[in-house]
Amino acid sequence: MERGRRSRSTDQASEPSKRRKFVACQRCHAHKIKCSGDQPCAKCRSVGCADECQFTPRDRQVKVSESYLDLLISENRRLKEHSVSSANTAEADHDAESGPARPADVPDESNTSVRNPLIGDRAWFHRYDPSAPPMFIGEAACTAFATRFRRFLTGNNALPHIPRTQYVREEQIAAANATNVQWPSLQQARLLVKIALRQVGYIYHLVLRKSTLEKLEEIYRSGDFDCTVNQCKFFALFAFGEAYSMRVEISSGSRVPGTSYFARALSLVQILPERTSITHLETLLLLSLFSYYLNRRHSALILIGTALRSGLSIGLNHNIPESQLIDPVERQHRIRIWWTIYTFDRMWGSKMGHPSQILDDDIHLDMPSNVSPAQLHEEQFSDTDFVTANINLARIVGETIAKLYSRRKYNETFLQRVQKLLKALKNWVETLPEHLRLNKDDPDINRKHISSLHLSFNQCVILTTRPTLLHLLMKLNESENQDTISQPVLTLGEACIQAARHSHSHILTKWINGSLPVFGYFHAHYLFSAALVLAMSSFLPIGSPSDLGGFETGLEVLRSMSENGNLAASEFYHNLEQVKHCLESRKPKDPKSSQAVRPSTAAASASGPSIPPTKMPTAAAPTATTVPITSIIAPPDGLIDHTSPGYTHPSIPPGSLAVQPAAGGFTTAMTFLEPTMQDFLAQSDFDLGLLHPVDTFMSDESLYTSNGL
Repeated sequence: MERGRRSRSTDQASEPSKRRKFVACQRCHAHKIKCSGDQPCAKCRSVGCADECQFTPRDRQVKVSESYLDLLISENRRLKEHSVSSANTAEADHDAESGPARPADVPDESNTSVRNPLIGDRAWFHRYDPSAPPMFIGEAACTAFATRFRRFLTGNNALPHIPRTQYVREEQIAAANATNVQWPSLQQARLLVKIALRQVGYIYHLVLRKSTLEKLEEIYRSGDFDCTVNQCKFFALFAFGEAYSMRVEISSGSRVPGTSYFARALSLVQILPERTSITHLETLLLLSLFSYYLNRRHSALILIGTALRSGLSIGLNHNIPESQLIDPVERQHRIRIWWTIYTFDRMWGSKMGHPSQILDDDIHLDMPSNVSPAQLHEEQFSDTDFVTANINLARIVGETIAKLYSRRKYNETFLQRVQKLLKALKNWVETLPEHLRLNKDDPDINRKHISSLHLSFNQCVILTTRPTLLHLLMKLNESENQDTISQPVLTLGEACIQAARHSHSHILTKWINGSLPVFGYFHAHYLFSAALVLAMSSFLPIGSPSDLGGFETGLEVLRSMSENGNLAASEFYHNLEQVKHCLESRKPKDPKSSQAVRPSTAAASASGPSIPPTKMPTAAAPTATTVPITSIIAPPDGLIDHTSPGYTHPSIPPGSLAVQPAAGGFTTAMTFLEPTMQDFLAQSDFDLGLLHPVDTFMSDESLYTSNGL
């Protein structure tokens, strides 16, 4: 009988109980009286509060062991201590210390909607300084790419980013402004303005050429030198005139001529006008562009951002009715000022990896057009086709930053996005008017604005393809499960190398001919970008060991530009020097070794990873999805053989510079005519999304990690 009662008791306990003994209605709980647990409970029914009887479940109590609590406390303490020191440690160390990530944290690489696989979850910053906030390091910046390459060469993922120190500081600008800058003589003012219009006015629409010269004459004729708006604009123009006509700043103490005029204009310009004007926007554009000559990239971005917002306040992104602005020159000037703001916004952002400040969908403005009669147009404006080509290229650059270097999520795979960008670049170069194409037979006759346009195009190709080039280099360095590399990866790597070779050759020709601007920013930047790619190319079968000679040449030219006072060249030269040290650390200790220069696993430097001996046929031959790799070409014995055939120039003493030839007039446009590139551009989204998933597997830790900076 006792066994039967125990059995019934067990059966009752196994069934869901209708009486919830672990709860009490709110009224019983408040009065601290026993509750029957019914709904409504007996007490509430007896006092007529059945409708108000509400239950609140009591907190569930779970018994845990004391050792488990001690474990949680120690783990919490360890994580707090680790978070303090993690700012100066590598993320690889962090992962090893914290243990393996949970399966939920591992990205699903088969999912085509995954975000850009090239960058990490966290942004780059310089080391934290309590006295100042850290500086953001954009992934699209060439200096950031140089840091990635140095990390690969040394095998040290904690290698710090090289901070920018070569720029004109605020105290120097204040000192330059304190020199009591005055208006120059009329003759000197004419020369300075004409130099500025000639050097930068034909590349970017900044002012009306004839109207600006007429206004200058009017100021000197009337003696009206006190107007702040005019003073800001013309002092900014004087700064460009001095930068292109002088070799040293006389009075300000800065290395860059024109700094005094720039400082004076910057101190007078209104950053926050309630009602802006076109002249005010002209000044902001001039100051933003000249900021690059002082290597003040952040200032340039802030100034162009101010110009963009001020332009929105007067509706520059919309067409103004002709009834409100009848003068065709003023209408066209208004249109072109906006598109210059747009171009600067995209281009400046690409130098540092910052997003565009306005979407294309929010712009409802006509493209630039010609003004009649033709003589009037030529007096005031640059070539319309050139301005339009610059705008369209800036649009592609903005899309490149958004689609390849941002942390947005896209439905397309990485290769699909690269393909669309390269299709846009191919269409851009194919539709370029004949008079804007480079002269392959005689590069010397190419005018400055055409040269600048094609260098910008080459840089956009490099920006689009160089992550894949670095990925290819890293894949060849891996020794396990890396037997094949797909044809699209080889094709993109080849395109990047060809663009770098062409930029390098074009800039070097200008340097030899003496036509390279001494204090300009962009030629130094393009040369630095090309030199990095050439250094990488020397390690790859699709490149050439002699490309290392082009790297050394770029280093030499940047050194010379730096010694002449170019601040941007000083920064880039210092970065390339560090890359050179990393390259030298990979050379074998015995140059006469049978392994040539490519370090084997046994002979490689302890500080850097080894590249296994592999082999790859030329990328243009196969058309299959993947290409087997069996060996790799060895680089030369030294960093450069200055006496190597094909890498000297008659106008340069032997052994002083190595010149990367243009290979019979080769231009970057020819890259799109290569069969492998045509095959890549012709592949469907389905093929790129499913047949080549291996090409989008780059992990956050192996390429674009952000800890330690």
